[in-house]
Amino acid sequence: MSVRTVDELVCRARRAQQTAASFTQEEIDLACLAAGWEVYGDEQTAELARLAVEETGMGNTADKITKHKNKILGVLNDIIGAKSVGCIEEIPELGIRKFAKPVGVVGALTPVTNPTATPGSNALSVLKGRNAVIFAPHPRSRHASAEAVEYMRRGLKRVGAPEDLVQIIREPSVELTRELMGKVDLVLATGGAAMVKSAYASGTPAYGVGPGNAVQIVAEDADIPDAAGKIALSKAFDYATSCSSENSVIVHESVYEDMMHSLVSEGGYLCSPRERQLLEETLWPDGKNLNPKIISQSALRIAEMAGISTPGDITMLMTEGRHPAEEDLFSLEKISPVLTVWKYREFSEGLELLQRITERSGKGHSCGIHTFTQSYIDTMAEQLLTSRIMVRQAQAPANGGSFTNGMPSTVTLGCGTWGGNITTENITYQHFLNVTWVSEPIASRRPSEETVFAPLHKKEGIR
Repeated sequence: MSVRTVDELVCRARRAQQTAASFTQEEIDLACLAAGWEVYGDEQTAELARLAVEETGMGNTADKITKHKNKILGVLNDIIGAKSVGCIEEIPELGIRKFAKPVGVVGALTPVTNPTATPGSNALSVLKGRNAVIFAPHPRSRHASAEAVEYMRRGLKRVGAPEDLVQIIREPSVELTRELMGKVDLVLATGGAAMVKSAYASGTPAYGVGPGNAVQIVAEDADIPDAAGKIALSKAFDYATSCSSENSVIVHESVYEDMMHSLVSEGGYLCSPRERQLLEETLWPDGKNLNPKIISQSALRIAEMAGISTPGDITMLMTEGRHPAEEDLFSLEKISPVLTVWKYREFSEGLELLQRITERSGKGHSCGIHTFTQSYIDTMAEQLLTSRIMVRQAQAPANGGSFTNGMPSTVTLGCGTWGGNITTENITYQHFLNVTWVSEPIASRRPSEETVFAPLHKKEGIR
């Protein structure tokens, strides 16, 4: 493909988007449902999952099917019935009405770790705003992503919507992705730090994500079997392709042994000091950069690569963290079913350790806690520089929205200025709307100076 091809894609997208801009709410919702169904049906989902694993060598088919279906259904559940056309909000007492408009053509960059659920979910959110989207997939997952796009185009055609509302660069490259970002109206970058920085440098408005390194605290009052089961599920799911997969768990000393036993019963294998060294050399062969060969591989495969003999039924490898955490490579994001476990005495100590770990890697992304003590939860909410705190939940499925929490369903997680992003929110259809504010006059509500400055005047010494 050439730069000319990108021009053609953008031209087709603009024509399609101009047509969609006149759609009613019912028409665009029908288009979203039709596109969504084509990437939700059992046969299509199974084929996409198979192709994704075959092409990338990451994750496993069964979990990718589950992830894909949950994300598509979750996004559709959030957007169908929501207003994205015409007047979407009225505030009569302020004389304000808000009208939704499309943002235009979106260029969406997708990661190798999640090549079908990401374009599927993001396309539906983009379409909801009567926009068009062109995907720039990772080269290693271009066929799986292209197949997802073809399914959605088929759905659009079935209901008479322009197929070119959803397109993809079939032979992606850095050059073509850069060209795309410079020619669209908005960029959505879901992937690694380099990709996000490139999006921000494109000169086009962009939503990006920050690096993950989710950390959970397990307090002394936690339901240990429940916590262990959720952490193990999240860590092992799809071999930790999710940026929300737990990388470290900080456990209160009074329940540490029980927690370790429960994690082992959930499929964990605790490495000995010697095995820990072998694992470290495998994960970071140059002592600094994560080995791409271990990313999203099974625990058994990684153990084999490291020369560690393990039982045949393990689902995750575990190591005990070493202090100072800033110097322990195992405090970093590992993008694999490898979990680091730490011990703490007082809650303030555990909280400080969490802060230090995420300050080093994953600042602004997410964390969690297994506790029933409200003061612990509130302290975390008030003090931590994080966008999401999951309470008594499995981090990977919870961060991006699940059917058992109220988080908006998405595959794109903003991390705020802490993580180098413009927003801390889960990226949803609302981020693909331009909104016109209509203001009509109301009775004057000018406050008195005395009312406004009263708190200042009451302070001693202030006149």
